[in-house]
Amino acid sequence: MASHSDDLTVVLIHGAFADAGSWAPVTERLVAAGVPVRAIANPLRGVAADSAYVAGVINQTPGRVLAVGHSYGGAVITNAVPQTDNVAGLVYVAAFAPDEGEKLGDIVAGSQDSALTSALQEEQYPTGQGSETATEVVIDPARFREVFTADLSQAQSDVYGLSQRPIAASAFAEVNGPAAWKKLPVWSAVGTGDKAAGADAVRSMARRAGADITEIDGSHVIMISQPKAVTDVILKAYEAVA
Repeated sequence: MASHSDDLTVVLIHGAFADAGSWAPVTERLVAAGVPVRAIANPLRGVAADSAYVAGVINQTPGRVLAVGHSYGGAVITNAVPQTDNVAGLVYVAAFAPDEGEKLGDIVAGSQDSALTSALQEEQYPTGQGSETATEVVIDPARFREVFTADLSQAQSDVYGLSQRPIAASAFAEVNGPAAWKKLPVWSAVGTGDKAAGADAVRSMARRAGADITEIDGSHVIMISQPKAVTDVILKAYEAVA
């Protein structure tokens, strides 16, 4: 049982190619531990837009917040939290922790462990501005398990791959703003077999952020495949800032 704090809520932010349901195994464990928690929907329309949305949710959450991001959700909390005044700490789960001026596309390209770029497929979507369209990307379902969910069964991977949520391609080219991890305590869970964000990139960013790092034997989706280990990291952070 975690040291309960009525004024501290864990806010879980999912990443690209996923939805808030990806946090379900962790959410269940946090609820059982008596920890206030909410898993919110990340729009996946771009770093600036998504960060503004998440900041709005955090600002309307009573009391203090422990912000937890998975994958692209890490970039979102990095950019969202400077727009808030009630966040007590940050947890990155197989997540990007970019510095100001960096682009996610460059981080992925620089990773020796990531196989994401070659697995992406482009699709067009209407912007709502007349006939204008924009580009979003998904992971080729045939490669989803290889890149994203290697430690899940083929059947599970197929379900996640066929129900993945696309992200605006522009998110990978956006310049990130001031980094929240420079001013708050940070914890990081690294999936040692992460081939999406890239285990090497996640580890490097975590070290740069001065994070308390936990290495977890798993793929990019350690919150699904290793929920107890990930929950333990979150509870450690929760107890530290409570």
